[in-house]
Amino acid sequence: MIHRLIPLAVVQSMMLASGQVFLKFGLGRMRPFAWSAEFWRSVFLNWQFAMSGICFATGCALWLYIIKHFPFSMAYPMASLSYVFGMVAAMVFFHENVNAAKWVGVCFIVTGCVLIAR
Repeated sequence: MIHRLIPLAVVQSMMLASGQVFLKFGLGRMRPFAWSAEFWRSVFLNWQFAMSGICFATGCALWLYIIKHFPFSMAYPMASLSYVFGMVAAMVFFHENVNAAKWVGVCFIVTGCVLIAR
């Protein structure tokens, strides 16, 4: 059972992290909020914003499948893998510095997922 859960949880976590990355890029391209056609055009013609919605919807659909078919006590902690992918995305796409303390935190998350998967 766990051999089926782990790949699904990884993909679901990647979808959540990807959605956040696209959302951050998309929000950076939007105009300041106003009740104007220019603002709404910047929302609806923003492909990064649209991709964030697609990633979130895909992750949500996959999450529905996961919690229906796997024990919740195993599935829910696996969602924390999105923090790992989020930190890697912060380094790759936003050129953020990740110090040793953050890597220790990532190791705790991964270790916790491994322990729960056993």
